[in-house]
Amino acid sequence: MTNIIYLDFNATAPIRPEVIAAMVATMEEGGNPSSVHQQGRSSRNKVEEARRQIAGLINCKAPEIIFTSGGTEANNFALSGLPNRQLMISATEHDSILSVALAHEPVVVRVDHNGLADLSDLEAQLQAASAPVLVSVMMANNETGVIQPVKEIAQIVHRYEALLHCDAIQAVAKIPVDFKDLGVDMMSISAHKFGGPQGMGALVLREGVAIEPVVKGGGQELGRRAGTENVAGIVGFGVAAALADARLAEQDNVRQLRDGLERAINDVSPGAVIYGADVPRLPNTVSVSMPGVPSELQVMNFDLAGVAVSAGSACSSGKVKASHVLMAMGVPEGEAGTAIRISLGPTTAQSDIDALLKCWTALFQRKSTDYIPLELDSEQSAR
Repeated sequence: MTNIIYLDFNATAPIRPEVIAAMVATMEEGGNPSSVHQQGRSSRNKVEEARRQIAGLINCKAPEIIFTSGGTEANNFALSGLPNRQLMISATEHDSILSVALAHEPVVVRVDHNGLADLSDLEAQLQAASAPVLVSVMMANNETGVIQPVKEIAQIVHRYEALLHCDAIQAVAKIPVDFKDLGVDMMSISAHKFGGPQGMGALVLREGVAIEPVVKGGGQELGRRAGTENVAGIVGFGVAAALADARLAEQDNVRQLRDGLERAINDVSPGAVIYGADVPRLPNTVSVSMPGVPSELQVMNFDLAGVAVSAGSACSSGKVKASHVLMAMGVPEGEAGTAIRISLGPTTAQSDIDALLKCWTALFQRKSTDYIPLELDSEQSAR
């Protein structure tokens, strides 16, 4: 990510050097965790140590963690592994939830204009349900950063003997996440959102909740997910989890940069709308519209200026379209089509914010489809 001002941490966070070193050492040693000889046992020990490290980060029991190929698989696993339950989801879920749920005619719970789940609607839908229910509500939205009252939602869900899955992929290492205290039954997490390797995630399954394996074959992951474990990836996941507490301590600085950026955007373009600004959000996330300038044009211009931002979720095959999250919040499609997501990280500096604002100001003032290259200071260009 050299020579780019990277402000797309919600898409992926740069992998930490300690993670790379641990993964390289693991790959050099080799070994299959299912083998009973010394090298296999060594590999198994590495997997279980990583499981303990991740459990320590999110306060769950180590055996409750099922390793997956990423957050998308974890979300798919949660919704597909309980086939006899009616699915109930919020309207602002990630595509990896929506794509599975929409194939099964889910009940969709409304959200308010800030993107918070309508708890009265949730309770009414649970009261009306004629079959056992699985509810899925994300902890922090990947586009707006809005944080749902998951603990309160869990209490409502369990009152009706339903189960609750929580997609906590964006929340871990940005805010405290406590699996036991939240009271959820399942939770999805992903390594690459906080400095671990891409292609590694986990579904946390509360002890006593039975789930049907989606991947079948061997007896790995206590019979819940077959296939030889990605040992190096799991080790990297564990190291990133062990280092994540320090990242939590850095979030106050990230929040200050975020708040300063939002104030400056409002000064430059008073018509800009910052979504979810009135409710708790992740400290690093800005979802904002630039009046009169399409999202795709903004992303292209920022990219040409050496600034990486996003038009929303990074899991949409590179397509830029109006956000379903914003439209569920009641934002008109035309306005939603002018929104971008800016997501900061622990390595973000004030100079990065200044460069973004320079590009924002020039583009907003021009409001033209004709791109004029923006000159950045040599120091900024080298970041």
